Amino acid sequence: MSQPIIRIARADEYDEIARVWMLSWVSTGLAEVSDFLLANLRARIRREIEDGWSLFVADDNGTIAAMLALHLPKRYLDMLFVAPAYQGQSLGRRLLAFTRTQLPDEMYLRCVRENEKAWRWYEREGFVFETEEIEPSNGFVMKYYRWKNKGDAS
Repeated sequence: MSQPIIRIARADEYDEIARVWMLSWVSTGLAEVSDFLLANLRARIRREIEDGWSLFVADDNGTIAAMLALHLPKRYLDMLFVAPAYQGQSLGRRLLAFTRTQLPDEMYLRCVRENEKAWRWYEREGFVFETEEIEPSNGFVMKYYRWKNKGDAS
């Protein structure tokens, strides 16, 4: 079985990317599937791309297995969501490794405090907690992290 290929997302995939994003977010237990949530994510993808997102997907022979949104000028890993059927297969780790090729020196991210599985994973991957703030748009407490390349120790 081949591994999904990480590539730039196409505009005709945005609706499916929003669906994968929603299902992955729902898998955290912090939301429920709804047409309203899906519509908001669809609109957000288009808005965020206009505001500078570089959007990537993990493509498993035509099936979107994950989405990755980076804001390269801000050195920001904005979204990394793996479809539930692909979770636990190291796809998130592959996407993070890809991200480090795009942002090799330093990057930032934020994670919902209640999504403990995610932020503990980022900490294991070398991200350092910096602060917490309430996100006014949704009321979630966000944990902010930074990763800095320590360089080659050899």
